Amino acid sequence: MTERKVAMITAAAGAGIGAAISRQLAEDGFAVVITDAHARRSGELATELAEKHGREFLSIPLDVTDFEAVGIVVEEVVKQYGRLDVLVNNAGWNKLEPVAEMSPETWSRCLDVDLNGTFNCMRHALPKMIEHSSGPEGPTAAIVNISSIAAWETSTEHGAAYSAAKAGILALTRVAAAENGKYGIRVNAVAPGLIYNEFLRRIYQDEFFEGYAENRSLVGRVGQPQDVADMVSYLVSEKAGYITGEVFTVSGGVSPHA
Repeated sequence: MTERKVAMITAAAGAGIGAAISRQLAEDGFAVVITDAHARRSGELATELAEKHGREFLSIPLDVTDFEAVGIVVEEVVKQYGRLDVLVNNAGWNKLEPVAEMSPETWSRCLDVDLNGTFNCMRHALPKMIEHSSGPEGPTAAIVNISSIAAWETSTEHGAAYSAAKAGILALTRVAAAENGKYGIRVNAVAPGLIYNEFLRRIYQDEFFEGYAENRSLVGRVGQPQDVADMVSYLVSEKAGYITGEVFTVSGGVSPHA
């Protein structure tokens, strides 16, 4: 059991957005649960955070596409800590293929990780949040779903499967917010633009990155994982207590959304 608020983050290890969110929420004082498909990386990040903050952090391997496995992990989190206050759905996958050439495997895999994985985690987390809810007048629980500007851009840059999945996340976010506000549970989405990490080099050609900061970003630079982590930090805090059902773009002005 813990008096700290507990935050579970998917795809929380590695060099990208998830790890930045984990580090930021640990800095904010949360008991952070690091879930990731890569057990070794999860354990390494948990050790890093423990050494920095002088307290233990839980890491659990998790494939978000496995509905039953997600349920087991959520149960373990509540068993260990007695509560679950925050869920950040960050797991994502993409492979660029034109619709006319896209394999059913690519389509299914992308929707399974990005959209179904988000649903799986919400489906198991929400009953636990509702069970421990003190209603809209009490402290709020919060879910943040990581979408993308791909959800609304008319572009070939992201691929149709990824765009469809990320658009689905926005609809899922809005409906879940409408259903769960009465329990004091807020549900929002963050839609990043280009947030640089080395993994993107496996997806995009070098030409995609050339001139991006100078010609597309309104702030003259490419996004960093910490930019998204800062937004998530705000959305899960009580400072955002009157915000739910919204999508917040973090794109350096490249593709704002209203």
